Amino acid sequence: MELGGLHHVTAVTTHAAENVAFYTDVLGMRLVKKTVNQDDVSAYHLFYGDELGRPGTEVTFFDWPHLRIAPNHAGTGEISTTELRVSGRETLDWWAGRFAEHGVRHGGVEERDGRYFIDFLDPEGQRLRLADEGEAPRVAGGIPWEEGPVPGEFDIRGLGAVDLTVSDLAPTAWVLAEVLGFRLVGEHEEGGDRVALFEVGPGGPGATVRVIESPDAPQAHLGRGGVHHVAFRTPDGEEQRLWREKLREAGLGVTPQIDRYYFRSIYFREPGGILFEIATDGPGFATDEDAAHLGERLSLPPFLEGRREEIEARLKPIPVAGGTSRR
Repeated sequence: MELGGLHHVTAVTTHAAENVAFYTDVLGMRLVKKTVNQDDVSAYHLFYGDELGRPGTEVTFFDWPHLRIAPNHAGTGEISTTELRVSGRETLDWWAGRFAEHGVRHGGVEERDGRYFIDFLDPEGQRLRLADEGEAPRVAGGIPWEEGPVPGEFDIRGLGAVDLTVSDLAPTAWVLAEVLGFRLVGEHEEGGDRVALFEVGPGGPGATVRVIESPDAPQAHLGRGGVHHVAFRTPDGEEQRLWREKLREAGLGVTPQIDRYYFRSIYFREPGGILFEIATDGPGFATDEDAAHLGERLSLPPFLEGRREEIEARLKPIPVAGGTSRR
C-alpha cells in the first residue's frame, strides 16, 4: 500500500471572478469543475487542472468573500508554498516574461539544489512556485488543454511539491515517514530554518513534500491567499479504507470516507496542525459533464441537485470573456 503522490491542493479565494481570470487566462490552467463546497453550499468550489483535471494536476479554491478583510497570516502550521511543474529551464524564462507582461509579482528565475524555479504570488498573495521538473520525471505530468492561452510546450504540467512550515519538524516527519510511507531524501539549512525533503511513491516532482522547521515563526492564521489543505493520491476506495484504519491505529483522528462524487476523501490533521486529505483517483470530473465542456456550468452532485434553484440564487455569477456571465 503506497500513496501515489500529490492529488490536489485547496486554497482560499475571496474573489471568484478574479481567481478564474488569473488561473485560466494567465496561468493557462483549465477550469474543469465549477461546483460548491459540499460543507458550505453558499461558496463556490473551483477546480483547475490539465485538460481533464487529472489527479496530480489540480489546484482548487473555496470562494469565501467574507475573508476579504482577513489576509492570510503566514507562519507555522500551514502549507506555505504550492509548487507547480513546468518542463525545461527555457520554459521558466518564457514564464518570467509572461509574468512581467501581466504584472505578476515574482522573484525571477533562481536555482537551488540544481533545480531552477520562479517564486510568484497570485492576485491575493498566495505563494506559488514554478519549477523545472527535470528531464525524466517519475510522476507523469498532465496533458495540456489545447484551447488554453499558453503554448503546449510551456504549459503547467501539474503539482510539483508543497512546502509545509511547522514549529517542530519531528512530529510531522513521523507522520510522513512512519504513517504515510514517505522517504526522507535530504536535509539542509535555508534562511536559518531546517528543511527536510520527503518523497513518496515514485518520488520526484509530483510526489514531494518539503517540511520547513521554523520554531521562531508565529502561528499561521488562514485568510485570503492561504491554503486550506493538501490531498495525497490513493487509487480506490478500498485502499483508502485501509489508510483510514492505519491512521486510526496510529492515534490520528480521521473522518469517515466521504463521497465527494468526483472522488472520495478522508481528512486528518498532522501534529503540526496542517490538514491532510487522502483522495481517490476517480471517478473524475467527466462523470457529469462532457469532457469538451468541463467547467462551463454549475455542477452539483446528485444529492444537491434538488436544491439547485436555492443554491444558484445564493451564488454571484462569475463574469467571463466577452462581458457575459455564468454560474
